[in-house]
This record gives sequence, structure tokens and C-alpha cells, in this order.
Amino acid sequence: MSTFSHLNAGGEANMVDVSEKAITVREATAEGYLYASADVLRQISEEKIAKGDVFAVARVAGIQGAKRCADLIPLCHPLALSKVDISFDIDIENQRIRAQCYCKLSGKTGVEMEALTGVNVALLTLFDMCKAIDPAMHFEGIRVLDKKGGKTGHWQNNQASTQSC
Repeated sequence: MSTFSHLNAGGEANMVDVSEKAITVREATAEGYLYASADVLRQISEEKIAKGDVFAVARVAGIQGAKRCADLIPLCHPLALSKVDISFDIDIENQRIRAQCYCKLSGKTGVEMEALTGVNVALLTLFDMCKAIDPAMHFEGIRVLDKKGGKTGHWQNNQASTQSC
């Protein structure tokens, strides 16, 4: 059984000390899906959403979310991200939009929390911009796809779908 690194000897919440870790290039990619009505997907595709270009706004929101991860998750280290990329794919057949967030930096701790935060904020922004059309939209499949760097090297989520939109 492994011990929780975010608890001290007294069992109290504790920020992990990473000062002795080596600086390495760290990367992580996360994905998630917004399931929406055919009408929402059509209006996005035709750029007819009243609030504007939903992907442009959600992309900026996702980048901001990744950058603000440590402000939202109590024991996360503030990181100087060198790259955040948010992408979207519309999957008409499955009535969903796939959002993906890639984060990169040179540092002492991983960036999977930033990638997860970025994808969640991007999806939340899409929801906010389209909720008047379809308030029943929902999220699924939010997960880390892979991460690289540090002592664990390259990890890939073998349970993640290999299907792309």
C-alpha cells in the first residue's frame, strides 16, 4: 500500500517539497467530451452561436484555466508553463465535442493537473456559451491521456479510447 505524499507524519494536508527534484521537461495531455444536441453542434459548425466564436473563447479560457490551476487546487505547485494548447473536434455521429489540452514546461513536478484543469475550463466555457440552446448538455470521459518527464518517464493511459473524433 502506498502512502499519500500530500499528508505529513501527523496525517495533515501538506504541500509536497519538490526542491530536491531534478528539473526536466514535463508534458501532459488530457481530454474530455461535451455531449450536446445536434442543434448545438450545427450552430457551432456554422458559427451561428449568438455569443460568438465558441472555440476561440473556450480555447483562451482553457489556457487561462491551466495557468490558474494552483489557485484552484489547494496543494498544487504554481508552475511556469511554457506551452498550453487547447484543441477541439466536433463528432457529429456521437453528438459530442472532444476537447484536448496539452501542457509543457521545464520543472520539478508534473503538469497533468494543469492539463485536466485546462480541458475542464474549456468544456465549461463551451457549456456556458451554448446552455441557452441545450441546458441538458453533459460532460464525460475527462482523463489524462499521457504524461512525460520526471522519474516515471512516459506514462500512457491504456484505458483511454484510441478513437478520435
